[in-house]
Amino acid sequence: MKQHLKYGICWFAVSLLATAIALGGGFQLNEHGARAMAQGGAFAARANDASAIFFNPAGLAGVGNSVYFGATFIMPKATFFGPIRNANDPNIQNETKMVDQTFTPINVYGTYAVTSDLHVGLGVMNPYGLGTEWDPQWVGKYITTKIDLQTFYFTPTVAYKITDQLAVGVGANIVTGGVKLSRAKNVINTDTKVTLDMTAKTAYGFNVGVQYKATQDVTLGVSYRSTVKMDASGPATFDPNFTIVNVVNDNVSASLELPATGFVGVAYKVMPNLEVEADYQYIGWSSYKELNINFQNDPTKNVISPKNYKDTYMIRVGGEYTLEALKLRAGYLYDHSPVDAAYVEPLLPDANRNGFNIGAGYQITSALSVDVSYLFLKFDQRKAENTAIQFDGTYNMTANLFGIDFGYSF
Repeated sequence: MKQHLKYGICWFAVSLLATAIALGGGFQLNEHGARAMAQGGAFAARANDASAIFFNPAGLAGVGNSVYFGATFIMPKATFFGPIRNANDPNIQNETKMVDQTFTPINVYGTYAVTSDLHVGLGVMNPYGLGTEWDPQWVGKYITTKIDLQTFYFTPTVAYKITDQLAVGVGANIVTGGVKLSRAKNVINTDTKVTLDMTAKTAYGFNVGVQYKATQDVTLGVSYRSTVKMDASGPATFDPNFTIVNVVNDNVSASLELPATGFVGVAYKVMPNLEVEADYQYIGWSSYKELNINFQNDPTKNVISPKNYKDTYMIRVGGEYTLEALKLRAGYLYDHSPVDAAYVEPLLPDANRNGFNIGAGYQITSALSVDVSYLFLKFDQRKAENTAIQFDGTYNMTANLFGIDFGYSF
């Protein structure tokens, strides 16, 4: 009996950690500048403000001396419809709402023209993050109650204008972050709260880009951001502990390879005051096939957890219309989920998404500007069937995102 409970707890911790760290897939963030966000994120070809550090480092060659900074306010909503675990009637269904939360990923960029052709910059952003929270007593409390995931990318960048038509850029990604999550576990007919608080070691990657002005009205852009391997570790705590069945605090570690991503974009100047752009974004999530979990005090508990994510993509279109100091923007995006139905979980209730974007920019002075944006994300209804964790049900999700950035050139 004790041995059975011991390894039951071991498998519980493995499942908790594996699904928690995986949130980087469905919670990849691409809103790293209000100007680009208002245009559906279609910005890799033009990349003509300091957020080029994220979208296409080659665009930095045309930016000059500037600072661009802001944040995105993300307010997701989700409901789960499924079994309520009633022992007398397991077929009873019920709807549970996810707890409302607001997340505020930041973006900060600074650029400097060393010469007319050589430009440098530094960006700080959160490409992976967010989280979910459910009522502590909800039907899925033994799977998850709360998770917070955060990453910080520090990206020093160099761009060079080879000709008036062609520019190239390259940058380094210095990455850190962490994840904290909690869940309930029934031990000897008593719920214990389990919390994992893991911090990642500093990891490294790179990004490159090319920008080419094919004609006076057509600009092409291509960029690539490498994979980053994150090694995380930290304590797993149980409140209360149950020493008699080895439900005690331990340390765990795991690795996750964040995917490579790439943009291909084409922009067209329809008229002097109207530009439109279409981008294709690739996300190489097939790098995430499994997750190895290591227990410090008992290596016999180590487990490999399969995930089998798929490569995926986003399609983005958007445009900007200039009225002297005022710029009006709009866009659309389609985001294809990397998660198969068998791996959909309440930690990651992901689905294909349609995004509708609007926004505006205003030149306050010759040096100071402000950009605002709004994005409504509508997720397709997602049915989780024959899931690996045996927690089937239906998820419905939406999200409202508001962005604001200030720019200053000097």
